[in-house]
Amino acid sequence: MTDPVLATYNLNKSFGALKATDDVSIDVRPREIHAIIGPNGAGKSTLIGQICGGLASDSGRVTLAGQDLTGTGTAVRAKAGIGRTFQISQLAMDDTVLQNVMLGALNISSSPWRFFRPALADRDLRDKAEAALARVGIADLDHMQVAELSHGQRRLLETAVALTRAPKVFVMDEPMAGLGADGSKALTTLLDGLRQEAPILLVEHDMDAVFALADRISVLVYGKIIATGTTAQIRASQAVRDAYLGDEA
Repeated sequence: MTDPVLATYNLNKSFGALKATDDVSIDVRPREIHAIIGPNGAGKSTLIGQICGGLASDSGRVTLAGQDLTGTGTAVRAKAGIGRTFQISQLAMDDTVLQNVMLGALNISSSPWRFFRPALADRDLRDKAEAALARVGIADLDHMQVAELSHGQRRLLETAVALTRAPKVFVMDEPMAGLGADGSKALTTLLDGLRQEAPILLVEHDMDAVFALADRISVLVYGKIIATGTTAQIRASQAVRDAYLGDEA
């Protein structure tokens, strides 16, 4: 079996009496999209926080390409190669599309652009940012202010920001949220090709997108993984039908 790029081992996190994640062990393999699905309140956001370093685990481990990241924060994990996109946009709304991607390439966020304005003269940095924008199909929007973009365009911009860091794995938290049918279709096509550059851990409620993209699916319910398998295996699981999918299977 191919060694995983990203792996968690028995992750646990409780908030008082609530066990948000309960011995969660998952992995993401090269060129794979591994989807995490489950009802609201299942613990998906908690799990993403534990993986990306924004939330300390009570116990368990996280590794990336064999490197143990347990106990490190978000900056260390981003530098190690975890490229994250968020359920709620983290972009700098007053800056341009190109400036956001260049800031991302510098691994800088939520900082006044004026302090980094000399970076605009860095041709290599600019080329990297422009290539990432072209990769996601919004190169023509480079001088627009982010606040003027549609929701779908901001999702693509977040992906471009992650691309500039050449991540070892993408961790995407509900990238389809708020997109219409056309936007979901375009993003599905993009993610399908993106797995060749780095595998993707995908948390998503859009089951059409999940079934179209995922090589494997893990189902998280009340903090526990109740099933992991191919799309066909998950569709056929009575336990998954009862707990989450119902007629969607």
